[in-house]
Order: sequence, then structure tokens, then C-alpha cells
Amino acid sequence: MSGTAARYLYLVRHGEALPDESGLTEHGRRQAVLLGQRLRDSPISVVHHGPLPRATQTARLIKDQLDDVALQASEAAGDYPPHIPLREELPPESADFLRFLDQFTPPERERGPVLAREALEQFTGPVTGSEARHELVVTHNFLVGWLVRDAMDAPKWRWLGLNHGNAALTVIRYAPGRPAAVLFYNDMRHLPAELRWTGFPPEMHL
Repeated sequence: MSGTAARYLYLVRHGEALPDESGLTEHGRRQAVLLGQRLRDSPISVVHHGPLPRATQTARLIKDQLDDVALQASEAAGDYPPHIPLREELPPESADFLRFLDQFTPPERERGPVLAREALEQFTGPVTGSEARHELVVTHNFLVGWLVRDAMDAPKWRWLGLNHGNAALTVIRYAPGRPAAVLFYNDMRHLPAELRWTGFPPEMHL
């Protein structure tokens, strides 16, 4: 009988995107290449990515820096609202999030949570077998927040307010018989100062 082993989930928000989101800026391409170079010695076996151009291009640039790594598109790694909270779910100081959520259409509100459940099934938890698995998911800000809040057993609405920089790196470990552990979050050490903090509101640049 096969047992289970740890999964190491590497989460990356795509590189800086063009204003029309048709691909990456020059900065975004550099961010992706530098991240790929940082991960060159990591035992990553697969790079999952969302279907939108900015995630696809980022994933391909990262893959180009790695050896013998599969590239897989996944709708569950796309850009969508993973959970739309009711007013009573939010504490008073977080009620302003309701205005932010107004931007999503009824189809997005319906489809997003379905994809979010698929993402949890596809990307989280220990893996079958005796060897640890290292997987990279190139995705968008919302899904990174969703998976981090899940790893921390936070309420479903808490994906809101978690910001992730372009090409920053988060790693979550799912070990058998143990709670999920966020090993590090929003790590930008592979980026020079001029390429850090893109994707954040200006007031959050540190």
C-alpha cells in the first residue's frame, strides 16, 4: 500500500503586466526570468499556470530557466474571486471590502467559488507515494491569498486584503499528519530594488 508524502507548493503571482493585460512588461519579463533563475536548483517537477496571457508568459519564462519540468495550464490557477462573503461574515472594520466586490459580475461570482474548490483539490494536501513533490503554480493575487488563508485555517473571506507582489514567491508545505505550514510569504529576494513591490498599491511599497 502506498503512503503519503509532503507536497511543497510554490506560489507565484505573474510578472508585471501591460496595461491591457495582453502580456508582460519588460519589467515583468525580467521578474519572471530572475525568479526562474532562483528556482533553478529547486526540485520542482511541474509548473502549473492560469490560462490568461500574463500568467502563461510568466510560466514559460520561468520554465526556460529550469531543467526537465512539465508545463500545465489549469483553469483553477486562473484569475477569479474565490469566495464572495455575505455582509455578516465581515467584521465591521472590513465592511469596505463589499464595495471592492461590486466589480464582479454574477457569472464571476458563481464560477469563482467552483474554481476555488478545484484549486484546493488540485494543489493542496500531501501527495500519494513515498517521495515529496515540489510544484509551482503561476497564478494571480486572489488565488495566492485564497491558498494562504486556507493553509492558516483563516475564515473564507480572509483572502481579501492579502496582497502579493509580481513574481514574489510563497511556499506552503503540506506534510502528512501535520497542519499546513507557510514557509515564507511574498519573498522578493531574487529581485533588485527597482523590480520589487510592483502589483502593490503605492502606499504599501516598503
